Amino acid sequence: MDSISTEVLFIILGMLVLMSAYFSSSETGMMSLNRYRLRHLEKQKHKGAKRVSKLLNRPDRLIGLILIGNNLVNIAASAIATIIGLRLFGDMGVLVATIALTLIILIFAEVTPKTLAALYPEKVAFPSSVILSILLKVLFPFVIMLNWITNGLLMLIGVSSEQREQHSLSSEELRTVVNESGALLHKRDQDMLVSILDLEKVSVEDIMIPRSELVGIDVNGNWKKIQKQLTQATHTRVLLYRDKIDNVVGYIHARDALKLLSKNQFNKTTLLRAVRELYFIPEGTTLNIQLLKFQHAKERLGLVVDEYGDIQGLVTLEDILEEIVGDFTTTMTPTPSDAVTLQPDSSYLVDGGASIRDINKEMSWKLPTDGPKTLNGLIVEYLEDIPESNISLRIAGYPVEIIDVADNKIKTVRVMPEHFISQTND
Repeated sequence: MDSISTEVLFIILGMLVLMSAYFSSSETGMMSLNRYRLRHLEKQKHKGAKRVSKLLNRPDRLIGLILIGNNLVNIAASAIATIIGLRLFGDMGVLVATIALTLIILIFAEVTPKTLAALYPEKVAFPSSVILSILLKVLFPFVIMLNWITNGLLMLIGVSSEQREQHSLSSEELRTVVNESGALLHKRDQDMLVSILDLEKVSVEDIMIPRSELVGIDVNGNWKKIQKQLTQATHTRVLLYRDKIDNVVGYIHARDALKLLSKNQFNKTTLLRAVRELYFIPEGTTLNIQLLKFQHAKERLGLVVDEYGDIQGLVTLEDILEEIVGDFTTTMTPTPSDAVTLQPDSSYLVDGGASIRDINKEMSWKLPTDGPKTLNGLIVEYLEDIPESNISLRIAGYPVEIIDVADNKIKTVRVMPEHFISQTND
């Protein structure tokens, strides 16, 4: 070393610091890459992504290679800095070199390059993968020997080098990814994707038309009345039953009725022949499962039944699709539904039979949904009795006044939303 000038030693030291910065930034860049974007780029035949993926398939070898290079250049830099310090400051040179090199390594070879690599991992990792791939081939025997020793130590504490963290997302994590996608996804697309993920949390009871609201035609009734009901039906599929809705016989499609009518063969006998079998759905079935069942069975509607086989309500394919894309008949501008009516005093009159989920979604309220499905059921469960009118209570922080009760059901209530509560408290 005595034959090498101090100026040359400074140049060598600078090169070693740059090499240390390269290894530090490469390690951070490789480990900071988005694995899902990397897979996407790899499928797009991106050369840099393919090189990086190959290196990351064995992270123990990659880390071993980077640490071998980083430690070699740092130790060499320490030796060079000590020689320079001794030449310039004598015995004090060791201390001066130690302090100066520590600061230089921290600033120029650690913090700065690692911060840059964390901010722009692809711009750092993809180019550096070329050099790392070459170095891995050159230093492969040393890397294997180092891995053999370190893997042996890991095995002593019960950790296998073959173990890998599975980079898979749960539905909750995927929901977070969608919500935080920002400008990458339109707000409406985000809502649709989140709604698809939420299908597994919603059961058919949450969206079904309840039994009390089912509309059908009694085939044992007067024929003229049956004809009138069919012609005035608002749905293309109409339930048919005998005497009462519990004795349902099937449903008829409006298209089938029109065919019979066009052939002058429309009578009660041909009507019953055209009846289609009903599809039954066990209560508690989640919407994601029911959507698949509708698809496999080639059905578009089904009756929800409880464990005793009693009819609880009706669910259609359109009901499930509306959970994803929203109501087909509503405009883009949110407006209160027929079940919720704004009053001059900023309170709301709400239909007692309205779905709590629909009310919460439309009004951004937070009424509890883990129990009864309707507002009437929620109040009855809370009071443990069928109340009379003009009774007030508070549910989930909302003052509720019972306005109308009839036929053992709460027909109308007045609800004070949270913003109105805060105003009155002020």
